[in-house]
Amino acid sequence: MTKSSISTADTTGQSYRTLSPEETEDIVSRILYEDNHVLVLNKRPGEIVQGDKTGDEPLVEKLKAFIALRDGKPGQVFLGVPHRLDRPVSGAVILAKTSKALTRLSAAFREGNAGKIYWALVENAPVPPEGEIHTWLTRNEKQNKSYSHPLPKPGAKEALLRYRLLRPTKNYFLVEVELLTGRHHQIRCQLASIGCPIKGDLKYGARRSNPDGSISLHARQVTFLHPTRKEPVTVTAPTPMEEMYLQL
Repeated sequence: MTKSSISTADTTGQSYRTLSPEETEDIVSRILYEDNHVLVLNKRPGEIVQGDKTGDEPLVEKLKAFIALRDGKPGQVFLGVPHRLDRPVSGAVILAKTSKALTRLSAAFREGNAGKIYWALVENAPVPPEGEIHTWLTRNEKQNKSYSHPLPKPGAKEALLRYRLLRPTKNYFLVEVELLTGRHHQIRCQLASIGCPIKGDLKYGARRSNPDGSISLHARQVTFLHPTRKEPVTVTAPTPMEEMYLQL
């Protein structure tokens, strides 16, 4: 990748903003997997994947600008989002570069056919150290918060995850989570429900915030069936600060 910044405007009138050389190099350094149909990026905490009411630039638009010039694409760049990560969460996020890939990957996530492993730093050790959390979640739209219930109730969605304690750190506990359903704030809510709020997650009971506003939840690994080759693909995302996850 050259040091020149990215700026493109195509003949259809679609234009993309200029990316600085530093932004360009940053994107290159965070691409974990890419082919003609799929791109997997290591998202930083604080980045939004798609646009929201804040008006902040979404990651998907920055990546469109990057792809447009790098690949010399005439016309509009297609980049679809088959799943999302919450803004304060880091880790592997999959983006679809073709409509076929978007349809098939969206179906895989919706039907539970894509595997997702997360790492979380939590304030207390889970008891037992390995197990499942099977509850029903309701969502409060005004609070943008989910609530966990031990039994089914009207409007609640079934939620299931597996967890295991990987190791204690100096002040926290590193837990691996396998997400089996994809509910709103599921990991955050369900870990808090067993007395293990995630470091920095004030919304779900953490003692204090992280300095950058993030929470210590990282999408560590994603496994999916490639949308055209029909072969399994597994991608692992380095943590944003390895020492934070292994030494705190």
